[in-house]
Amino acid sequence: MPDLRPMLPELFLFLWAIVVLLFGIGRKERSGDSLIYLTLVGLVITGILIPIAGYGNLFGGTFVVDKFAVFFQIVFLFAAFFAVASSHGLMKKLSADRGEFFALILLSTTGMMLLASTLELITLYVSLELTTIPLFVLAAYRKDQLSSSEAGLKYLILGAVSSAILLYGISLIYGLTGTTFLIPALSRLIEQSVPMLLASGNVNMALVMAIVMMVAGFGFKLALVPFHMWAPDVYEGAPTPITSFLSVASKGAGVVAIARVFYTTLPAFHDAHWGTFVAVLAAAAMVVGNITAVLQSNIKRMLAFSSIAHAGYVLVGFVALPQGSVVPPYGPASLLFYVMAYLFANMGAFACVVAFEKNFGSYQIKDYQGLSKHSPGLAIIMTLFLLSLAGIPPLAGFMAKYYVFLAGWQQFPWLVIVGLLTSVIALFYYANIIMQMYFSRQETSLTKVRYDRPLLLTLILTAVGTVAVGIYPEPILRFATEAVKVFPF
Repeated sequence: MPDLRPMLPELFLFLWAIVVLLFGIGRKERSGDSLIYLTLVGLVITGILIPIAGYGNLFGGTFVVDKFAVFFQIVFLFAAFFAVASSHGLMKKLSADRGEFFALILLSTTGMMLLASTLELITLYVSLELTTIPLFVLAAYRKDQLSSSEAGLKYLILGAVSSAILLYGISLIYGLTGTTFLIPALSRLIEQSVPMLLASGNVNMALVMAIVMMVAGFGFKLALVPFHMWAPDVYEGAPTPITSFLSVASKGAGVVAIARVFYTTLPAFHDAHWGTFVAVLAAAAMVVGNITAVLQSNIKRMLAFSSIAHAGYVLVGFVALPQGSVVPPYGPASLLFYVMAYLFANMGAFACVVAFEKNFGSYQIKDYQGLSKHSPGLAIIMTLFLLSLAGIPPLAGFMAKYYVFLAGWQQFPWLVIVGLLTSVIALFYYANIIMQMYFSRQETSLTKVRYDRPLLLTLILTAVGTVAVGIYPEPILRFATEAVKVFPF
């Protein structure tokens, strides 16, 4: 038997999901408080187990725990924690199946944590499916709402198509190389073959097709243009805590998967093909996401299109590989930093949406008119998150955009210019919500917002994270810099 200690967090979280599932059977508690706290305790214990488990390599190189994996494990646990803590109001609307709800979140998180550590393509695919299949169910969890059922169905169909495309790309890679292991076999074969292909000018079209299909498969998880049209409908129809989880954790899963594959095996092919290809997709995501977000009247759809734009900003850091003496944060470290900053700001913004919907039953931006007069605390903290998403200093979002733009300027200055221009557009629709809350002269019937304790904890933690990462980014940036050293740049 191998020493399974490096896999201890994933094993524990999987078993805890079963415990939560069994605990929820037959529970008649209306609020679901005990299930929420039981789930949160499991996530906290999993986080504690990460440093105890340490680093290691299992199953002949299939599973590896390194600093890159640990960074994203922390991101996924934070996202799950905030999503679960924001679910108190939703539990009161469910007559049954509360245990399944939290168990599915834990199982999806387990898949994400396994995904961060895999170095073999079939294992990566299985981990990705463990991540997404629970999300299909969670998106359709409000069976009493047609929009939720529609969201789950659309997510299922398009998710199945994207998985098939990704699997076909993996099969091409296997056919070309005879292996599915990223290290050392696949990376060594491609490292040897790509320079010869580039020198001769006779690039293997099967390799190009494999790259295109894998980018398309991962692009669906990231909601990149043109693989994005599922996101607005799914985000709007899914329960809001699941929408927040999708917006951060699902994107993080796509980022970690595409980074593992392309940073490990294809850095030599970056300049000739996939770097420019992904840069074009990033520009399209920033343009389409921000322009379409301006037109939205539903705040969940607005944040959905905003998340599409943020996927583009993330990829600015992704395509900026270190060259020569250029070292992180000019490159992949900025990608990791952006994910962490986006985690706090976006999960916090959705927590505010949860609080508003719980008290007033609306997702319309116009209904936020006069919120500052009745609930100044919620208005202030919502403003904080929106300004961070817009990239206003000294918040986390500003530092995140600063690092990815600084990295991207080295190789794709046109992409950074697109990012700067679209950031101005983003400021317009974020500022519109702030204007509704503070400067609307219309009369409003809003009353003071009431918070449950888990939701209040989420708002406090995300607000502290948004401010702290913006004012003092060095610890996160240092961690991200160390994490990307595992790749052969």
